Amino acid sequence: MTERFSLKDHLFNAETIGQLADEFSIGVKGFPKRAFVDNVLAGFPERELLQRLDWIADCLEPHLPRDFPAMADAVEAAMPAPLDPTLRDDDFGHFIHAVPGILAVRHGLDAHRERALDLLHAATKRFSMELYIRPFLNRWPEETLARLAMWVRDENYHVRRLVSEGTRPRLPWAQRLDLDPLTPLPLLDQLHADHTRFVTRSVANHLNDITKFAADMVYDRLDAWHAEGRGDPKELAWMTAHALRSEIKAGAPRAMAALGYRTDAPVSLEALAIAPTDIAIGGTAEITLTLSAPEPTPVLVDYVMGFRKAAGTQSPKVFKLKQAQIKPGKPLTIKKRHRFKADATTFTLYPGAQQLSVQVNGRILGSLEFNLHA
Repeated sequence: MTERFSLKDHLFNAETIGQLADEFSIGVKGFPKRAFVDNVLAGFPERELLQRLDWIADCLEPHLPRDFPAMADAVEAAMPAPLDPTLRDDDFGHFIHAVPGILAVRHGLDAHRERALDLLHAATKRFSMELYIRPFLNRWPEETLARLAMWVRDENYHVRRLVSEGTRPRLPWAQRLDLDPLTPLPLLDQLHADHTRFVTRSVANHLNDITKFAADMVYDRLDAWHAEGRGDPKELAWMTAHALRSEIKAGAPRAMAALGYRTDAPVSLEALAIAPTDIAIGGTAEITLTLSAPEPTPVLVDYVMGFRKAAGTQSPKVFKLKQAQIKPGKPLTIKKRHRFKADATTFTLYPGAQQLSVQVNGRILGSLEFNLHA
């Protein structure tokens, strides 16, 4: 049987901890590399991913100066070279380099704010400090926001991204922010025209968070950015679609309009089928649908699975299908193979009657039922 992939073991193992030990042997005189590696690895089996980061910091602390400014100096001296500043995206860094953020919060938050923020500024060029800037935003909101206002103009795009990512209202794995979630919007106003996708993706994700509780504010902001014309039009169009993805899945009319789709478009569902109609959980089925329209019509086509819940009710989950243009007299047929994952991480499949629906430009055009069995 194939061994299941373990992210925590992929990120934290003898090789990566050995790399960290090599780096600290440069920054800390007399650093006991072998003992450190053995100690860290011994504590991994009973710890999950983020707990392993805290454990690494626990094992480092006895070998660092107790005075925080001196500790920060030693940690900075141990840092590897910054991530390549000439790249535009997908250069996230290595999780082992999150440790400076943990130390900054533990030892600098209350008594050494400015030095701790300096440490986060240096560290985020090696690995994002998005989880660790948040305690400073909660403890020192005005002072930390003032730093972020400086960092939006930083020459390093990882620092600029931190401004957006660290202030996201619903950042995964992160401490909740006490700030009014709309307070960082002026920072996004400056970042939305950034020339790196790593930054603009974060801005779009930030806006998507806001759509969950203040969607109109997001639409208004995007309209203002389009009118301003400071960003690249293609990039801003991509950001708009990415920022509104939750609204699009929900079929929100204003989201459809923002992307150029009419919710009242004269589209007809001519045929819809799923084969087989009795499917094993873990198996695959083919969805086939045909659409027509009497005039040239751009369409955003999704399919919605109404999955049966344990109590017998249904929970809809939207899946992206196709963006296309329907021409008069030329019906559009789309086929899609769907695997009914038995090991999905975001939902559980239960045997019984399920529903498949076709959503076009945010409007459900038709549905059918099928069955799942164990």
